Amino acid sequence: MNSGILTLPQAILRFGRARRNPASGADAHAASATPSYVCPATHRIVFTNGCFDLLHPGHIRTLEAARNLGEALVVGLNSDRGVRELKGPDRPVLPELERAEILAALECVDAVVMFDEPTPREIIAALLPDVLVKGGDWASDQIVGREEVEAAGGRVVSIAIAPGCSTTAILDKIRSATRHADAKAHLNTNAQTAAAPAES
Repeated sequence: MNSGILTLPQAILRFGRARRNPASGADAHAASATPSYVCPATHRIVFTNGCFDLLHPGHIRTLEAARNLGEALVVGLNSDRGVRELKGPDRPVLPELERAEILAALECVDAVVMFDEPTPREIIAALLPDVLVKGGDWASDQIVGREEVEAAGGRVVSIAIAPGCSTTAILDKIRSATRHADAKAHLNTNAQTAAAPAES
């Protein structure tokens, strides 16, 4: 598995709130021995989540904007089952491991954590990121994890979504083109049949 794709326990070790609390006394030695892969305590952790099925420019812009709000970006990724529940039985187009691999390969993404629950509340409550990011199409009182993050001293940021960019729109365009091509092929077949000489 890609090193950027983490289980929740791995994400907690690398990016969790406990890692960011100042060490003192006996804990200071343990902190100095922290593995190099653990995010430095001074780094601000940013979290966002989504399905990220058929990655498009709107996704990229949101992820880059989120990453600019801190030093590390953790992305919660809906599992295949979660996407089906949200988007319908014909989604996702790409399975969860492929979606996770694509996200983890982006320079602006530091880690991907998949979740099977209806919301990423468990991940957010466990990591308590410094910044929680959601698209501007979400009402502030509907942002999952807001209470947990703000209670821990973090903040919630809404990022405007790019107009005209959506996986649904891409799929609709593909389906429309496919229907057009099928109809054209059907007409060509009928024309060839009509033009063929009748057998004597």
